[in-house]
Amino acid sequence: MMQGQSGPAEFLQAHPILRTESLSEAREVVGRAFCDHRLNLRRRGAKLAARHNHVGGRHVSLNALGYGTEVEIDPGQLGHFYLLQIPLSGGACVSHRGEEVVASPRLATILSPDRETRMVWSEDCRKLLLQIDRQHLERVAEELLGSPLPGPVRFDPAVDLETPQGRALRNRVLAVVRAVDGGELWAGPQGLRESRAERDVVASLLTLHGSNISHAFWRSERPMLPRDLRRAVAFIHAHFADPLRLDTIAAHCGLSPRALQIGFRKAFDLTPMEYLRQVRLDSAHYRLSRRRDPEGVGDVAHACGFSHLGRFARDYRARFGDSPVRRRRRAQES
Repeated sequence: MMQGQSGPAEFLQAHPILRTESLSEAREVVGRAFCDHRLNLRRRGAKLAARHNHVGGRHVSLNALGYGTEVEIDPGQLGHFYLLQIPLSGGACVSHRGEEVVASPRLATILSPDRETRMVWSEDCRKLLLQIDRQHLERVAEELLGSPLPGPVRFDPAVDLETPQGRALRNRVLAVVRAVDGGELWAGPQGLRESRAERDVVASLLTLHGSNISHAFWRSERPMLPRDLRRAVAFIHAHFADPLRLDTIAAHCGLSPRALQIGFRKAFDLTPMEYLRQVRLDSAHYRLSRRRDPEGVGDVAHACGFSHLGRFARDYRARFGDSPVRRRRRAQES
């Protein structure tokens, strides 16, 4: 085993599973997290300095991995999972599906499970890896499409992180990683919040990056009509205290999530979830302003659909310029 030094962007530091200079140990531990593979040093006499941090959910895992020297990796077919690889430093030559991609912090790769893969990682290569169970991705895809898949989902191997879609996908993955590092996700047994994060990051991959089913998403997105908007708004106001999700609201209106987002942006310059948050905050503001039968701040937050008291206080202050506690106190003093 080895201690080593953390990299320039050491994510998931609280979840180390590997610190080693042993090639066989690295192959074994990384193989348990992903799949059996061949791992070889590219230069005779090179010194391995492998570091692997890993957080595993039910259907998704997050990984920060680097080997500290140039290595060749041959996993063959991944079989049961997809793998999004976002280089944080260095680069890699990835051969997948008959294509060769020179990955870098500007160009990520997504590996499909039923295609052969070979990779060479540079000495300073360190990657953030999102592993997604194949069956889970297929379930999310069918939910988004509202119909069975015509066959296996296969992504374009290269992910340009400098396009708006690529940046959005990278930011979505980083947001989940930072939530883990901040103790907001996978700090204990998996619950609703973790399940939602798994589903949302997979939906982001499906809708933001090209695949053999992208045309089906585009075809399913009809424009949002005024009656759809009225229906969505009425549904939000009637159910704002419930744990609503974007896809739940969209399904109620017979729309795709993207069409719903575009319609709300045009009508309110807000996303549907931002609109929902404002409805919740307005309701909380009204309840905290009541003089008779005052409620505790925590009770108000819960009744208005907020599950995290600290986030509720932050959002309330941003909208009304005051804290919920002071708003309640002043209402009782007036």
